[in-house]
Amino acid sequence: MRTGVIAKKMGMMRLFNEDGRHVPVTVLALEGCQVVGARSQEKDGYYAVRLGAGVRKAKNVNKPQRGEFAKAQVEPKARVVEFRVEGEDGLLPVGATISADHFIAGQLVDITGKTQGKGFAGAMKRWGFGGMRATHGVSISHRAHGSTGNRQDPGKVFKNKKMAGHMGDRQRTQQNLEIVRTDVARGLIFVKGSVPGAKNGWLLVRDAVKVPSPEGAPFPGALKNDNEAPIEEEVVIAAETEVVEAPAVEASAEAPAAEAPVETPAAEEAPAADASEETKEG
Repeated sequence: MRTGVIAKKMGMMRLFNEDGRHVPVTVLALEGCQVVGARSQEKDGYYAVRLGAGVRKAKNVNKPQRGEFAKAQVEPKARVVEFRVEGEDGLLPVGATISADHFIAGQLVDITGKTQGKGFAGAMKRWGFGGMRATHGVSISHRAHGSTGNRQDPGKVFKNKKMAGHMGDRQRTQQNLEIVRTDVARGLIFVKGSVPGAKNGWLLVRDAVKVPSPEGAPFPGALKNDNEAPIEEEVVIAAETEVVEAPAVEASAEAPAAEAPVETPAAEEAPAADASEETKEG
């Protein structure tokens, strides 16, 4: 079991497949999702990774959290969440930043968030009741929910009765949503399906629990430092290539200077031949 991530819901758009069909997706952004701490079996009795995301002013953070962020050497975070992992192998180094390729295209995830708040709603909107008759006998109460009790026996309204009240703004988990694509450079995850929550709301994205773990997913996680390593290697290789080619150019420049002394003796031998001819004539 891997750690999840903290993402922010940015909105919706559509992506086009190779065959031209478009897929409606929800865009999730990873805004500074860093490891701020860890939980171990020896000290806490379980293994977990503490992640933080977003930015928060230091004056709005209490002293215990300030100490935690200072120890991890990260800036104050707007949201901090723990993700349980199976063992010590699932822990990540403190201060590391998780990248968008922590999830792969095609895998299923479970997303947890707070649904959109609807305020005080009636029974028809909140529970889908059919309402009262819209014909004779009903006056100004067509959307009423009907009776709520049973006379003297039991003489009360049972708890959890479906009535009018506050609707929405509750934590919900939507399971088995598909990851369509990821953008590592911009830290974006494109998800197909109904994602709970309003825009700019924080979401928890985990591997789906009802399906096997996807093959090829990085374990224990994908970090931004891992993505930057290959770029540094390419720069080093290019620099070494330039150093090796430099002496070859100098050797070719010295080649004409080495051939010059060979032509000089031939020029000196010509007068000697003329001198021998003048001796014969004399």
